[in-house]
Amino acid sequence: MRAVALDSVPATPAVTEIDAPRPAAGEVLVRVASASVNGFDVAVAAGYVRETMEHRFPLVLGKDFAGTVAEVGEGVTGFAAGDQVFGVVMTPVLQAGTLAQYAAVPAGYGLARIPEGLSVKDAGALGLAGTAALNSLDAAGVGEGDTVLVAGATGGVGAYAVQLAAARGARVIATARPGAEADFVTGLAPVQVVDYAGDLEAGVRKIAPDGVDAVLHLAGDVTRLAGLLGGDGRLASTLGLPADAVEGTTIHPVLADPSAETLTTLAELAARGKLRVPVTTVYPLEQVHEAFAAFGKGAIGKIAIACS
Repeated sequence: MRAVALDSVPATPAVTEIDAPRPAAGEVLVRVASASVNGFDVAVAAGYVRETMEHRFPLVLGKDFAGTVAEVGEGVTGFAAGDQVFGVVMTPVLQAGTLAQYAAVPAGYGLARIPEGLSVKDAGALGLAGTAALNSLDAAGVGEGDTVLVAGATGGVGAYAVQLAAARGARVIATARPGAEADFVTGLAPVQVVDYAGDLEAGVRKIAPDGVDAVLHLAGDVTRLAGLLGGDGRLASTLGLPADAVEGTTIHPVLADPSAETLTTLAELAARGKLRVPVTTVYPLEQVHEAFAAFGKGAIGKIAIACS
């Protein structure tokens, strides 16, 4: 099968031919129709995760997936060949990714059905970033009436976070440059935009003179952002910081937890038009190098990959 498989890291992502996987006990084999690029995939290819997670080669990149169950492994219940599914591969060892024609994925975690009304393309860009956004809001305790600053609002996680925060009744301040970035963010939800490349502090204080109730740290200088919190403000970060990284501020580290319940919640919101999946570009699998390069340059929204 065609797959984005690496023989070592760091390496430039490219398509090669490898043997198709078979589902082990407790797994389903998915014929992948669509996937997406996430920051984690870029970090793996660059070798940044080499010392923190076991790698087995050839290593197929990719976390998100959407497609059709082709085969079920021993002991799997609740899924059958022909089911339309999506999710996130979450395994302790990096080897079986989803930027491929087929992927063997655990049936018990990180897998859910695609509901009617949600396209396969959108489902393939929903799982990891959508989960990270929802988990970040929960970690920061964002609720109705809160003022929340989303730093990194133009990326995949940020684009979901501004929508989910606004849906909770929060007042959302989003970081974006004037022009295309600001237009993108304001098209997602009723938000107020501040330019992160300008005087961020002045922009935020103009909207929230006493500071914000919560910060979602998805990008940027965490110390600078922590200084914008009010007295009882909360800060959640997806960037792997320890809880005590900023003196005087407790950071709530976020690791995406794509349970079936979380995935189903996100999928149903998207299917009902309550959550927009912000796919801005679709690349064929053969152009994965261009997709990774675009991500590295700060592409807006989500980059989808058509795998079949």
